[in-house]
Amino acid sequence: MPNTKYEVIGMDCASCANIIKKKISKVPGVESADINLATETATISMIHDIPLAELNSHIVPLGYSFKESGTTLSKQSEFELLKNKVLVSIPLVLTSLVMMIWEVFFPYPDVVKTFFHHLLPIMATYMLFGIGLPYLKSILTFARYRVANMDTLIGIGTSVAFLYSFIISAFEGVLAPYINVGQVYYDVTIVVIGFITLGKYLEARSKLKTGQAIKKLLGMQVKTALVLRDGKELEIQLTDCVVGDIIIIKPGAKIPVDGVITKGESSVDESMLTGEPLPVDKTIGDKVISGTINKQGAFQFRATVVGSSTMLSQIIKMVADAQGSHAKVEKLTDKISSIFVPVVLVVSVLVFIGWSILGNPLLGLLSFVGILVIACPCALGLATPTAIIVGVGRAAGLGILVKNAESLEKLRSINYIVLDKTGTLTKGTPSVTSVSPSMDNFNILASLESASEHPLALAIMSKAKQENLKLLEVSNFKAIAGRGVTGKIKNTIYYAGNSSYIDSLGLKVDQDIIEELSRTGATPIILATSSKVLTYVGISDTLKDESKEVIKKLHKLGLKVAMLTGDHKLTAEHIGKQVGIDEVFSQVLPNEKADIIKELQQKGHKVAMVGDGVNDAPSLASSDVGIAMGTGTDVAIESAGITLLGGNLSRLPVAILLSHLTFRVIKQNLFWAFAYNVIGIPIAAGILYPLYGIMLNPAIAGAAMAFSSVSVVTNSLRLKYVKL
Repeated sequence: MPNTKYEVIGMDCASCANIIKKKISKVPGVESADINLATETATISMIHDIPLAELNSHIVPLGYSFKESGTTLSKQSEFELLKNKVLVSIPLVLTSLVMMIWEVFFPYPDVVKTFFHHLLPIMATYMLFGIGLPYLKSILTFARYRVANMDTLIGIGTSVAFLYSFIISAFEGVLAPYINVGQVYYDVTIVVIGFITLGKYLEARSKLKTGQAIKKLLGMQVKTALVLRDGKELEIQLTDCVVGDIIIIKPGAKIPVDGVITKGESSVDESMLTGEPLPVDKTIGDKVISGTINKQGAFQFRATVVGSSTMLSQIIKMVADAQGSHAKVEKLTDKISSIFVPVVLVVSVLVFIGWSILGNPLLGLLSFVGILVIACPCALGLATPTAIIVGVGRAAGLGILVKNAESLEKLRSINYIVLDKTGTLTKGTPSVTSVSPSMDNFNILASLESASEHPLALAIMSKAKQENLKLLEVSNFKAIAGRGVTGKIKNTIYYAGNSSYIDSLGLKVDQDIIEELSRTGATPIILATSSKVLTYVGISDTLKDESKEVIKKLHKLGLKVAMLTGDHKLTAEHIGKQVGIDEVFSQVLPNEKADIIKELQQKGHKVAMVGDGVNDAPSLASSDVGIAMGTGTDVAIESAGITLLGGNLSRLPVAILLSHLTFRVIKQNLFWAFAYNVIGIPIAAGILYPLYGIMLNPAIAGAAMAFSSVSVVTNSLRLKYVKL
């Protein structure tokens, strides 16, 4: 069965994701479960269909639930709920902080002291049992199911601080001879819960920003289409559109489905899909893509692909899948997160016992609460997925589709790029590249070839149109298969074709010109009469405008570049020299391409293969990273880990650079997440107290913990704006 994706409700830390994964993976019929903290989604592979209610029955008791993707209860509603909690919490936190600072620097007047003495317990009670209710529930879940997450640590820490303070307040007279009853920790409960709630709100807001790429793509979809049925214009729901419908597009309208223009011409803005800023001219026979915008002119087109099979729908799915996928580096963080919370619980208890034995149970209490509060694996859990989400989203905006995080991760280690020639380095269509000795007789050649359907004839016709040449009337036209054409223009019979055809007429062909054309990879077409040769024309596949610059950029990135083609050695070497290729593999059969990739890998190279044809699919699949040109075949795109939309090769070095930057950000995130816990937990445990008298206030620990996750997400968001 295909994977099923659900929204996850109630998951807010890395240990939550691990708990859900462990529980769901044990459900009979579940093959695998992938839980993504950053996107708050679950992707479940099942052997057979399992009802949603059955899946939920395993995790609802733990405080989590699955919802069908796209349901009304979404991240936005949870975000609004957090926002309301923050608005209520801020005044209480500020009041508590003012009281803490005031107490340090100024003595309380008795009336103020009495007032705050009664106000603090009320505020703390509301914060713990109102705003902090999810943390209390997590304690009950832990007690019942022995499953602990970050909320459990916060719940235990703030509850202990509150209960200690409440007991002091309730039995003040009885306890006064034994302990300092003036020292209570209601402010810890208020500030910790307040700061953590604020941190979750800021984190949620940042995470919503990371998903903007998908929102933009979804915003490109239209809900209706204007179709021509029985001679009438009808506006129908997009879901009712079928293959074969004639769709009418007016100026400024979005194109609803994929198709081919049947009437009219216009220019279309494809920038949202391909990243190209300039509109693309479209005329009869040209393809149009769903989600792109018609700029000027009106046209009609026949729908060829509808529904979830359109290019836009496939792009949205590919981006969503990639953003929800995992890089290999995440396995380490997942493993650490899964054991982190139980270890922290044990450490906090041992530290409390240790300080109590040393005769300072109050310090033990502060250490106990501080460790539980500051030890947050959330930053660790968010370090990789947030960077992946932003990186993949940025790539999509630049016309680079990433199939999964693993492809992006592998791309940064590539040291050898292998490029297909036709359609990758070259335009893939034959063009006239030379005319000798002059253009004087080119209109005669074009007139002859106008009746031919050969691809080389199309190149000649394109050149004639470009030069605005007037075609002449041809009679007695005849095509000689594999050789050329002949016909009568005015009173002269002309012949056009390859050198063997002209030789057969008894005419002398200039071999120097023929050899020069062959050396440069051009196919010679010769125009002649029965008595003399008139014109030599060279036709070849021309380089894309960006090819030379792309090779230069790849070399600057320290990569070796090779070309892999089935073309003749002379043609391949000529193209290779033009663009500065390091190594040329020519006259390679389709079934041999994958073997060459494997040979390079055996030499120790990490190889990326770039291609666009069906014959490139095996080599794309064999390479460490397969990169398909978006103008290529579906088979090539399906075999590749990365797709360059629009067939623009200039996106290749951008994709490689983005992969390096994405994983640089991941390393930064992981460093700070690890460093935060390595430094924070010992300080919270009181390691500095014996020497320097420094003790970390749990309230400060709460603030630090809350903003650690925010800093990781914010660092990841830098990828949206970095210059590439």
